[in-house]
Amino acid sequence: MTGTLVLAGTPIGDISDAPPRLAEELAGADVVAAEDTRRLRRLTQALGVTPKGRVVSYFEGNESARTPELVEELVGGARVLLVTDAGMPSVSDPGYRLVAAAVERDVRVTAVPGPSAVLTALALSGLPVDRFCFEGFLPRKAGERLGRLREVAGERRTLVYFEAPHRLDDTLAAMAEVFGAERRAAVCRELTKTYEEVRRGGLAELAAWAADGVRGEITVVVEGAPESGAEDVGPEELVRRVRVREEAGERRKEAIAAVAQEAGVPKRVVFDAVVAAKNAG
Repeated sequence: MTGTLVLAGTPIGDISDAPPRLAEELAGADVVAAEDTRRLRRLTQALGVTPKGRVVSYFEGNESARTPELVEELVGGARVLLVTDAGMPSVSDPGYRLVAAAVERDVRVTAVPGPSAVLTALALSGLPVDRFCFEGFLPRKAGERLGRLREVAGERRTLVYFEAPHRLDDTLAAMAEVFGAERRAAVCRELTKTYEEVRRGGLAELAAWAADGVRGEITVVVEGAPESGAEDVGPEELVRRVRVREEAGERRKEAIAAVAQEAGVPKRVVFDAVVAAKNAG
């Protein structure tokens, strides 16, 4: 019989948030695959657990090479536990390749649910949570980042992002440019840790705050786009949206068509607004 792959959530900050089953799985697994074996050692010491099985590293740099090895262990009947540094494996962390490969070989995959920065930030944000989408990390390059944001400019679900602290101000400024300065958002920093902070406000306001420098693990929650009609989006806003798309490399004709569809107005309305702004300038 084949073994079982167990994806285990680990605390995102406060170690006491570790689910009880995590200690049991760490103690009983035949193989523990960890994103960082040093952090795993600190975790097991805090939980008072000594893994009986073999401990191996499983991170972005060796994920492709180590996956076949772990799958063979699973096919041979082993119970393999996968843990990442914080949160749930596969969610912006290693794990997807191993799960897909295990499923392909008809290996049972289960999970030990645990803390999630995505759900915690959503709950604390004060923004609508009935429908949301997780966008992970944005591209590091400015042009690619703007392009990715443009793709979801009309998304009405609440958006959740992870971001590095040293890029937060640039990301919030780009969001303010694409989504609008007043779009509501929340920056959740160091969740469940000693210096936990949730900063709420408009995107431009948050970008100005972040310009002074921010530290820690960051999750950004952004309000979805409002339902818009011709009476809701004025000429200046239509022109701004076209300009954002043009600066990101889109041709004016395509930009006007995209903005019209996004705002729910005829293309002619957007075209006239762009022409009027050009003449006024």
